[in-house]
Amino acid sequence: MKEGFQIGRTDGRIYAMGVTAVAGGMHFSYASKGKSCALLLYKKGGTAPLDRIWFPDALRTGDVWNVTVLGDFEGLFYTYEVDGKETPDPYGRQFTGMEHWGSLERVGRPVRCPVISAGEVYDWEGDMLPRIPYEQCVIYHIHPRGFTKHASSGVKQADRGTFKGIAEKIPYLKELGVTTVEMMPPVEFDEIIMPVHNDSPFEPEKPDGKLNYWGYTRGHSFAPKSAYSSGVGKEPVREFKDMVKAFHREGLEIVIELFFDGKEAPAYVLDAVRFWAHEYHVDGIHLIGYAPVKLLGEDPYLSRLKLFAPDWEGVEPGTCRHLARYNDGFMMDMRGLLKGDEGHMDHLAFHTRHNPEKVGAINYMANTNGFTMMDLVSYDRKHNEANGEDNRDGTDYNLSWNCGEEGPSRKKRIVRMRKQQLRNAMVLLFLSQGTPLIMAGDEFGRTRKGNNNAYCQDNEISWINWRLLDTNQDLYGFVKQLIALRREHPVFHMAKEPALLDYKSVGMPDVSYHGLKTWCPMFENYCRQLGILYCGKYGQKDGGDDDYFYVAYNMHWEPCEFALPNLPKNLSWHVAVDTEKETGIYASGEECLVKDQKKMLVKARSIVVLIGKEAAGGMADEPVGERTAAGPADKPVREKSAGGQADKSVGEKAAGGPADKPSVKKASPYKTKAIKNNRKESDIHVE
Repeated sequence: MKEGFQIGRTDGRIYAMGVTAVAGGMHFSYASKGKSCALLLYKKGGTAPLDRIWFPDALRTGDVWNVTVLGDFEGLFYTYEVDGKETPDPYGRQFTGMEHWGSLERVGRPVRCPVISAGEVYDWEGDMLPRIPYEQCVIYHIHPRGFTKHASSGVKQADRGTFKGIAEKIPYLKELGVTTVEMMPPVEFDEIIMPVHNDSPFEPEKPDGKLNYWGYTRGHSFAPKSAYSSGVGKEPVREFKDMVKAFHREGLEIVIELFFDGKEAPAYVLDAVRFWAHEYHVDGIHLIGYAPVKLLGEDPYLSRLKLFAPDWEGVEPGTCRHLARYNDGFMMDMRGLLKGDEGHMDHLAFHTRHNPEKVGAINYMANTNGFTMMDLVSYDRKHNEANGEDNRDGTDYNLSWNCGEEGPSRKKRIVRMRKQQLRNAMVLLFLSQGTPLIMAGDEFGRTRKGNNNAYCQDNEISWINWRLLDTNQDLYGFVKQLIALRREHPVFHMAKEPALLDYKSVGMPDVSYHGLKTWCPMFENYCRQLGILYCGKYGQKDGGDDDYFYVAYNMHWEPCEFALPNLPKNLSWHVAVDTEKETGIYASGEECLVKDQKKMLVKARSIVVLIGKEAAGGMADEPVGERTAAGPADKPVREKSAGGQADKSVGEKAAGGPADKPSVKKASPYKTKAIKNNRKESDIHVE
């Protein structure tokens, strides 16, 4: 052994895996089934080891090699050598050689770790986790690179696609109403995809330029990715902690995704999840792939950490509601409902109330794998040609409808219907119990050009184009106000699932279902209409009762008349949301009084949300976002239901119904407040 390093005497302690600082040096623990194991020390940029220190066989416990090495490790890097083969530390806290995203120069080169001890000092400045209950969360799903990589992000060029760039977007997230950010895997992984040669095993492995953009591959689960940090001298550990601290300072949560392929030891997975919770103060972990959910879900150290997984069956959830189911059930059922398929009224009733008492439910209309919400209403088929697999990859089961034309369209009737369907989708999401999740950019019409499997698209297909925020201000304003509506009214985010009973003896159940006739819900296979009544007595708001709400869902291609439930005395129904309107949401306090309190006509493929308010003191203002001034009539879009029923025209009037009145285009609520006008009754919900 070279002078300056020597093996220290064992103290009999059991050390954590990886590197631990001890008096006068470092302790190294590494698990391997090999016959021999050595610690290799390098200077920065060195090709030959500065020293090779063999693990004494006498200090081996099972398959864990242990050694305490005394000496000065300042500026040194290490790997392990097992039976003559160099291998990185799976518990490494940071790695060199991977600082530059997608650099082909590093292919074949060894990956090493700086000698960093677990628990090195970082000033958290009294950082505290917000611990927001699931029913109050609004989750925003981002990619750590793609969220700010686009030139339109407003982040300076050096910080685009980094943890620092994400922190700069905190004001935007707060303005939108987000409480929790879910981040795709931020851990160190090799994004360079090596091609698989099926024809000949002797062909050389050379990268073809394809990159693993998503990060769903085995990586180094204890290290934040260097390429996601800014500056020349990469400091991913500090930068990630700075980002988390900035989030918590503003009352926001951060949940990260960790991918496991099922080949890892359960103890390794447990160590990784505990590490991110303790070392980086993350608020939660989304377990992707194969993880020992029972071990994690019942671990006492994680009993207050948010944990997402497809299912928690057989897991004791404990006393703190920290587990949440995260799967595609809500998305697939609600997509079928949105496009007008048969047999979804029972799904609508279930998902709008589903909110188990002990386990949370994460709801979404779009996620990483599949169409964005804009593509959901713009494409009937996937368009994954850019992936280089002849469009064979990705699911063919998208439950999408292009509203009459495949891909981008300039036809007004197509654009209008697509935005109406997006507003419908947002209402389905945010007015359901449970925890809503929205993909970054879906609030302003992000598109991936029909690619439903953009795992290798590190370009404008995957990056968020922030210019769409200006293009689709009306959609952004609608989503922002809808989130505010949900936040302000507890009946839409109860702490536990509605009982469908009058357990407070106030004269009506907490939640009840209705059809075209009140108190007569229709769940037959052919039905596409449902009314849901929310009793304000079951939602506590500012120390008092919440408002009464009635949500009328008409997923049919024809207008339908709904009878309205009776309200308590002195209350009248007012329109809070009407997705048939271009910016169909009313500012709080400016909801429009419904003229006929007994019935209303709900337009084709639209959702109307009514709020019970006192009518005294005058009528409400005009609705925000009227239809554009009258022009040449658009031709109706001919369509068929998924069940192959007869063609109908989008927006056709019921026989004998009055024509819509032309109105003046109003300013978007994103830029300005609702335009004041003479108070009048709503003229859109009449027979």
